Amino acid sequence: MTFKQALSNSRSEVIAAYGGKLENLMLKKDSHEKILQSANKTIECSDRNACDIELLLIGGFSPLKGFMNKQNYESVVKKNRTCDGRLFGLPIVLDTNRQDLDIGEKVILSYKEQKLAILTINDIWEPDKVLEAKGCYGTTSLEHPAVRMISMERKKFYLGGDLQGLELPKRIFPCKTPLEVRKTLPKDQDVVAFQCRNPIHRAHYELFTQALHANNVTKDAVVLVHPTCGPTQQDDIPGEIRFQTYERLAEEVNNPMIRWAYLPYSMHMAGPREALQHMIIRRNYGCSHFIIGRDMAGCKSQLTGEDFYGPYDAQNFAKECAEELGMQTVPSLNLVYTEEEGYVTASHAESTGLNIRKLSGTQFRKMLRNGEEIPEWFAFRSVVEVLRSA
Repeated sequence: MTFKQALSNSRSEVIAAYGGKLENLMLKKDSHEKILQSANKTIECSDRNACDIELLLIGGFSPLKGFMNKQNYESVVKKNRTCDGRLFGLPIVLDTNRQDLDIGEKVILSYKEQKLAILTINDIWEPDKVLEAKGCYGTTSLEHPAVRMISMERKKFYLGGDLQGLELPKRIFPCKTPLEVRKTLPKDQDVVAFQCRNPIHRAHYELFTQALHANNVTKDAVVLVHPTCGPTQQDDIPGEIRFQTYERLAEEVNNPMIRWAYLPYSMHMAGPREALQHMIIRRNYGCSHFIIGRDMAGCKSQLTGEDFYGPYDAQNFAKECAEELGMQTVPSLNLVYTEEEGYVTASHAESTGLNIRKLSGTQFRKMLRNGEEIPEWFAFRSVVEVLRSA
């Protein structure tokens, strides 16, 4: 589907899913017993596996119907496209150390004593993880969290195959499906997606509300605040706590132009590749626009302090992919807080000589630990209360 076709569709209905159809791989309950009898082996899944399985089952990774086979995996690693030429940011694979599995076999995918799905194996291979790291993350350094993850957490073999869903993972935070989110969205207006993996501070709120007034966004558009609540970097705030901050904030701001939902996605900190992945997911959730910030999904070496990606690599790559995806990007504003005018763009503050106030993340965390008063221009009081209690 071309950009113009997708945009035309979004004026009469919510934008179509990537590939034209929103996949739903969940089986009806009355068929569970029969399908379970066809599988006599079980694979216990990790937290990251469970996130991927959930997004596959509910259509978040549409048009995928299961884990990628070796051919598609290698194609995505090398050129961020599946074998049929469709854009895809990162490979979706299932890892295992088991050596007693055969192609054509059905296995149960289990997570914390839940039977999530049945996988019909159509491919088994041992990946070249050095090539995967270089192709997907642009580095082979174990300083990169995703390189460390695929090297030290992911197991020896990858499995590809179709999925049949039995049950979604039970979570403390409810994650609406793409279909459920789509039902809350206006059919004749733009929907702007805001991705985050941390608690929302005042600057974030100003950023995504001001994005509704961007030049390429129609009047009366809405923003979907859609934070990831799955595994991220080791030093990030846990998903359960992040969820509590979003819930408190949603109650506090009560803005009719904002929709709130949570995404069971595990971050890779893959910069440009991750930006593309997030755009595909948000299109499946019904979004026509995607806010993309400076250094989105970036990370840096803890030894040298150097960034793995340039500050605008993700923005530039997303722009290159936008038309083919049938979406539009909304570059995030570089906002600063000033004593005279509150939040304004950094360029305006500098050109008019306004007094800029700053508070680093390190300072913020130190003030939290010490019980110091957090300025309200930096963080919502409700968010601070949750973080302190945690």
